Amino acid sequence: MSDLFERLKKKEAKLAVIGLGYVGLPIALAFARKLKVVGFDINAKRVDMMRRNEDPSDELPPEAFKGADIHFTADIEDLRDVEFFIVAVPTPIDQQNIPDLTPLLGATRTVGQVLKKGDHVVFESTVYPGCTEEDCVPLLEQLSGLRYITDFKVGYSPERINPGDKEHTLESIVKVSSGCDAESAETVAKVYELVVKAGVHRASSIKVAEAAKIIENTQRDVNIALTNELSIIFNRMGINTFDVLEAAGTKWNFLKFQPGLVGGHCIGVDPYYLVFKAKELGYHAQIIDSGRFVNDSMGGYVAKQTVKKIIASGTNPTDARVLVMGATFKENVTDIRNSKVADVVKELKSFSCHVDVTDPHADGAQVKHEYGYDLAPEMKGPYDAIIVAVNHAEYAKYDEAWFKSMLKPKGVLVDLKGTYRKSVKNLEYWSL
Repeated sequence: MSDLFERLKKKEAKLAVIGLGYVGLPIALAFARKLKVVGFDINAKRVDMMRRNEDPSDELPPEAFKGADIHFTADIEDLRDVEFFIVAVPTPIDQQNIPDLTPLLGATRTVGQVLKKGDHVVFESTVYPGCTEEDCVPLLEQLSGLRYITDFKVGYSPERINPGDKEHTLESIVKVSSGCDAESAETVAKVYELVVKAGVHRASSIKVAEAAKIIENTQRDVNIALTNELSIIFNRMGINTFDVLEAAGTKWNFLKFQPGLVGGHCIGVDPYYLVFKAKELGYHAQIIDSGRFVNDSMGGYVAKQTVKKIIASGTNPTDARVLVMGATFKENVTDIRNSKVADVVKELKSFSCHVDVTDPHADGAQVKHEYGYDLAPEMKGPYDAIIVAVNHAEYAKYDEAWFKSMLKPKGVLVDLKGTYRKSVKNLEYWSL
């Protein structure tokens, strides 16, 4: 192991986190309680907020910034004396579901311009196996004029932060880490061990660490797709999927996945990186691709089923008012990235339904910018259908009487997560 680790501990060397979003900021603050940290983001407005102890993602309270030895900056010059870099920027997909490496390569360019002999660069962004060494390393070499392994070291340690989850945090989830040689692998692992109480798993190579991350979300995606497909079949049979899962779940080895909308920046995105790489290698990833197709089509399916119920009640869809409760990609978070609720809204509007969308957590301006629709300031019944799309804690207080008061006499309650299935007795009810 190099002496870099010891110098970081003594605050003789600095660590920088590049990209201060949902993933980067918690990492930067965790390290800043132990080391001297530079928090870098290209968005100067976000940097100003963090200097005021405000999390732009609205995940961390002001006290999370207390006692942190961190300098927030959007100025590349502040990175010149940094020796250990962590890159934590998003890796989205484009309209054609092709990996968009623009943010990752942009962050790599930033590091490449300030890279010095002996520096370590660790990537956390989710990528296909090989991306770190095939796409990022050549860029670092080109911009710095330095040689990989000989002059600078690279590692990969995939992020495992779950937005909105107060239980599974950076400190409590085992971290997978890797390096380009034995020395760097140990340095990277030791640095992460300073903040990850659950411990660090040392992967045998950068590619193995990249692959481990991408299959975590691919496995979940495929399993949820199976459950979604089952819910489509069970719907045609007239059985409730959640009742079936409850019964099957009494067996000790049954995997308890549930149907639903699969959005967000991980499960709905990462499998496409693997599909893309597989195609490049001449293999069509059939199961992964099929799972993605099923999950991506669920928003449209939910909307169509709702419209069928509205028509069955004797209402023309063009006259129908629909309330969609929830706009974020999952419950109890502010994150709207890749929210599949937008697919539900879009499909309903294609039938000319009048749609109100509400959410106690989502930012209305962000929703408008990202998806083109406004959040309704309040829920104003009566509605022909109410879709509880996201299970926010705030919705737990609503009972059958409340839904009845918000619905027309023949209105339908669409409960995607099956939350109210045991308590609703006298309403037209449907769930996945």
